[in-house]
Amino acid sequence: MDKNDKIQLFEDKRIRTAWDEEKEEWYFSIVDVVAVLTDSADPKAYWRKLKQRLKDEGNETVTNCHGLKMTAADGKKRMTDVADTQQLLRIIQSIPSPKAEPFKLWLAEVGRERIEETIDPELTIERALMTYLRKGYTREWINQRLQAIQVRKELTDEWDARGVQKGVEYAILTDEISRAWSGMTTRQYKQFKGLTKENLRDNMSTLELVLNMLAEATTTQLSKQRQPSTFQENLQTAREGGEVAGSARKDIEARSGGVPVITSQNAAQLNQVVTDMIEGVATEQDDDADPDTKD
Repeated sequence: MDKNDKIQLFEDKRIRTAWDEEKEEWYFSIVDVVAVLTDSADPKAYWRKLKQRLKDEGNETVTNCHGLKMTAADGKKRMTDVADTQQLLRIIQSIPSPKAEPFKLWLAEVGRERIEETIDPELTIERALMTYLRKGYTREWINQRLQAIQVRKELTDEWDARGVQKGVEYAILTDEISRAWSGMTTRQYKQFKGLTKENLRDNMSTLELVLNMLAEATTTQLSKQRQPSTFQENLQTAREGGEVAGSARKDIEARSGGVPVITSQNAAQLNQVVTDMIEGVATEQDDDADPDTKD
């Protein structure tokens, strides 16, 4: 657990947080959240009563919450109850407060959308498209990203057919592919881009996405041909699939004068580059159209 306190502000009130690098999970001080949402004069007492009520109701969320040392207002480290995102949202549902109501409405909306997507899976793709557009991605990038999702699904379907277990084994094989083509594991790649909880593929450039797709698609093809029966055979297949994309990356870099394909830029920075380019083109067009700007 990375116990370096980080402060998030909500309506100018602080919420202490900690990042668990191993689990890739944020933890939040429950007392701080209670203080923000209830304006209670004694948020610790409020949380004690709420926690006991939830326990009496048989709520497992409270039981699973644990303590973590965080810096108190006096500068000393003290144990405080913390919750991950899922646990925190469940606790917020039990807080009767006007400030908690927007969170509850949002959870209800998300629940409705998930039910709709179960009935009509095509809605998932449409919502993903709209989400990426709202975040400022270009349609060209979005098309590549949606294709990457399909390539990944074909790979995981193939792993399922070969008896690969979801979770740890998926992660090991994914890391092997990533290391073979990029030189980094997934976690190292995310750290290189300054990411924590964010999705790595959502922060790749178009070329990074294409090479990652090539690595996964090649792994799928090799697996279908070889039909590996053991995890070690799947590991070797994943490595070779990644190496194909790794060779392509090195060739691209050699032909482009050594310019690295892998960039430390994340989505926010990449989107800003695109925005600057669009604005630059627009400015040039305006200049061309304005006779006063010509020599």
